[in-house]
Amino acid sequence: MASGMLNASDYRPPRWLRNAHVQSVLGSSPLRRRHGERSLAQLDAVSTLHTVDAGDGVRLQGVHTALPEKPSRGLVLLLHGWEGSVDSSYMRLTAVELLREGFEVFRLNFRDHGDTHHLNEGLFHSNRIDEVVRAAVQVTQLYPDRPMAVAGYSLGGNFALRLALRAPTAGLRLAHVAAVCPVLDPARTMDSMEQGLPVYLWYFERKWRGSLARKRALFPQTHAFDDQVLGLRMRPLTQWMVERHTDFGTLGRYFDGYSIAGDRLAALQVPASILMAEDDPVIPIDAFRKLQLPAGALLEISPWGGHCGFLESAKLDGFAERWIAGRISRMLGR
Repeated sequence: MASGMLNASDYRPPRWLRNAHVQSVLGSSPLRRRHGERSLAQLDAVSTLHTVDAGDGVRLQGVHTALPEKPSRGLVLLLHGWEGSVDSSYMRLTAVELLREGFEVFRLNFRDHGDTHHLNEGLFHSNRIDEVVRAAVQVTQLYPDRPMAVAGYSLGGNFALRLALRAPTAGLRLAHVAAVCPVLDPARTMDSMEQGLPVYLWYFERKWRGSLARKRALFPQTHAFDDQVLGLRMRPLTQWMVERHTDFGTLGRYFDGYSIAGDRLAALQVPASILMAEDDPVIPIDAFRKLQLPAGALLEISPWGGHCGFLESAKLDGFAERWIAGRISRMLGR
């Protein structure tokens, strides 16, 4: 078993990797993406593409991966960050660590992520938790009689924790939830991106505009917005989306709809592990210090890591992937 039980204090990157922006930028670089592709390919795992019925006519797509002829210790549902996908480097590298630990992995694409824009007419937004809950239930029915855990990064960490909150009501039995740099307070995250280095806002704006343009090309009658809309900055573009494509009415109500700050995780019944970096340049650390968590939840804060980076060496291996695999392995028993 490769990972073992790791704590945030075990993460001690070399000095040249202790810069938050180096971590964050390298973490989502093409170099690391290729590293993820190679690492997963070398395992000779078997991957199967599934289109999952998420209720109300919604279809979501995901990839199940397992090592053939190896008994399964359980199934882990992996959730990517905003404008990521099942093919993001951290998703593949986390799958690698989990497969080595004897788990099967189901990497789920959110609506309009990866190559899935054609599956649903309505736009993705961050309050679409119900369809993710229903998809998770469908996945357990595809692969029954296995303990199941869920893990996510950034917005995917937010979704993973909200999924865990709703699991008992949905009849979904989760053994553990692990979240890396989860979005807690979306309003504060927006403020942080606007006040921080422009590269992060530019990155997400560019990716989201591309996604919206793709949606317009696929469903021109429903999405007849013009290029002026696509030229909006993040806040006004989000407000445009909220006012026209959700029932929230205002940006404030929309952000509040998927906030998990303060005492909102206090009702968690699923054992939880949260890993955060003190120096995350996208998600403010202060909201984590005010979290009210139940006895079965553990928050760990590392001095370093950037936003979902946690890189350990020039090979671009990540501590967070090993942390997730080790935590879930320990919680589900050896």
